[in-house]
Amino acid sequence: MDEGRFSAEEITEAYAEVHRRVQGYVDTGDWTGFADNFTEDAEYVEHAFGTFRGRDEIRAWSTRTMTTFPGGVMTGFPLAWQVVDAPTSRLICEVRNLMPDPGDGTHLEEPNLTIMTYAGDGLFSREEDVYNPLRFARMSVRWARIAEAHGNLSDEGGAYLQQFG
Repeated sequence: MDEGRFSAEEITEAYAEVHRRVQGYVDTGDWTGFADNFTEDAEYVEHAFGTFRGRDEIRAWSTRTMTTFPGGVMTGFPLAWQVVDAPTSRLICEVRNLMPDPGDGTHLEEPNLTIMTYAGDGLFSREEDVYNPLRFARMSVRWARIAEAHGNLSDEGGAYLQQFG
C-alpha cells in the first residue's frame, strides 16, 4: 500500500458514506451489502469472533451476526468521535452500539473503537473492532431481562437470555 496517498478529507468522506450505508442496513435488516464497503481481499478483525478475510467471509459473518440477537436488535451506530491519520490511511473512531427502549425507557449502549484502513475508491482494506466482549454481553443480558419483563423479548432473545443470562 502506498501510505499517505489519500487526504484526510477523502478518508473522512469515504467513511461517512459507509456509515450512511450502515444505517440503511440497520433500517432494512439486510446486511448483505456490508462487505461491499471493503476491497476483495480485505481483512476484518473482530476480537470476539475472529478474523475474516475477503468479502465472502466478511459478508457471511456480518449477515449472521447482525441479523440475530443481539445484533439484529441494535438501532444504530452513531459516532462519538473520530480522527484520521492520513499518513497511514487510517480512520479511528468510537462507535456507539445502541439498543432500543426495552419497554421502560432505559437507554443501553456499549462503545467500541474501530480502526479503518482506507484503500481508495471509497473502499476500505481493513477494519478492526476493539471492545470488551464481557461488557457487551452484560449489556445485552440486561436489555433482554428488561425487555422480557415488559413482554418485548423475541423467542431468539429469550434463547440468548437462557444461554447467557
